[in-house]
This record gives sequence, C-alpha cells and structure tokens, in this order.
Amino acid sequence: MPIENLGHEYEFEPQYGLPERLPQDEFILWQGSPDVAALASSAFHIKKLAIYFALLIVACAWPALDEGSGLVAVLQSIKWIAPLSLIGLGSVWLMAYMTSRTTVYTLTNKRVVMRLGIVFTVSFNLPLKQVAAADVRMLHDGLGDITLALKGSDRIGWIHLWPSVRPWRLAKPEPSLRAIPDVHMVSEKLRDTWTQVTGLAANATPNVEASVQASQAKTQNLQVSLT
Repeated sequence: MPIENLGHEYEFEPQYGLPERLPQDEFILWQGSPDVAALASSAFHIKKLAIYFALLIVACAWPALDEGSGLVAVLQSIKWIAPLSLIGLGSVWLMAYMTSRTTVYTLTNKRVVMRLGIVFTVSFNLPLKQVAAADVRMLHDGLGDITLALKGSDRIGWIHLWPSVRPWRLAKPEPSLRAIPDVHMVSEKLRDTWTQVTGLAANATPNVEASVQASQAKTQNLQVSLT
C-alpha cells in the first residue's frame, strides 16, 4: 500500500518522500529519517561545540575566580558569553531538528531516493545499478550511517547533499543516509535488494583498522562491497 502524504508541509509530493508516484512494478522496502540527537552529534558536532563554549565560559570567568571574587562578579564576567553560547547551541540543535524533519530516505526494489532541503526541497534518485559500494558506520543504540559510492563519472555537488554526504569526500561526494535507526536492518535490505537488481553477489567484509579505532571510540564500521 503506497504511503500517502496527508500533511500540508509537503503537499506537492504525490507520494511521501518521493518526487513522483512509483511505477506499478516498484515498491517501497524501507523509509526513514535521521534521528535528531544522533544527527546533531555526528553531523553538526554539537557536543564538540558545547565543550568549546564551556571552555570559553571558563576562560571568561577565570580572572574573577582566580581573584576569589564573589558569585556576582563571576556572573558579571560571563553575562555576554553564556547567553551567546546558549543561542549558538540552540541554533545548531534547531538546524539538526529541521534537517531531520525535512529529510526522508527511501529504499525501493530499484533505487534509493533522498529527499533533502529545509527551504528548497530537492530529491536525488540513485539507481541501485549505479551503486558500487556501501559503507556502514555504527553510532550507538542501533543508529548509524550508510554511505553509497556511485559508479561512473557523474557526481552530485557536495553542498547539495550536505549533511547527507560522507565527510571530506569532496572530489567525488558519496551520498549518505545519516543517523538512521536500525542501520543493520537497512543495510541488509540494501544488500539483498542490490543483489536482486544486479544479479551479483554482495560481500560483507569488516574493515579491520576501522573496527579497531571504532572499538576504542565505542563505534563500529562495516565495509559492504557491492562489486
């Protein structure tokens, strides 16, 4: 049964998350959006920003603390930096929230569709036959990223995909399904569907070096070869 868009925010969509209705021989296998907290942490680096602002506040308050001044003097020394820090963190969280609300990833039996954009909405259709490899990066609690390496010389602008793109791959950007729940289940669906579409076997091999680093950081990477 097709998923209809019954809301008003994207009422121009004939089918939720898709630029057009699917053909009769195509159907949705999975559809989802980024988790807000995981996206804010992994893509917008809000935890690092929080540490940075905390250090700024301590630096501003340190002279008063070092002199043994009272609470009023300490508060006076951070009266500007503390509100600005909260506004900055709130703005970043709002960006992550709006990105999560407006991003929809769809896996069908033929392609991956990415609907992106807070103000200007764009959709990218990625045929599974054009997918060369997928890299799965675990975050926490079943959340993770799936990065797609595409065949051929065609490329999508990095800025057009951000934050749904692999970091630091500027020469040939790799679209990514960022901070999605049940990432293992989704990666298995992607692998099985890719195999059915291409008729080729997909090999899942662990990235040893990445796994060692990930274990230290309480994350785990999995390289899924689709060639």
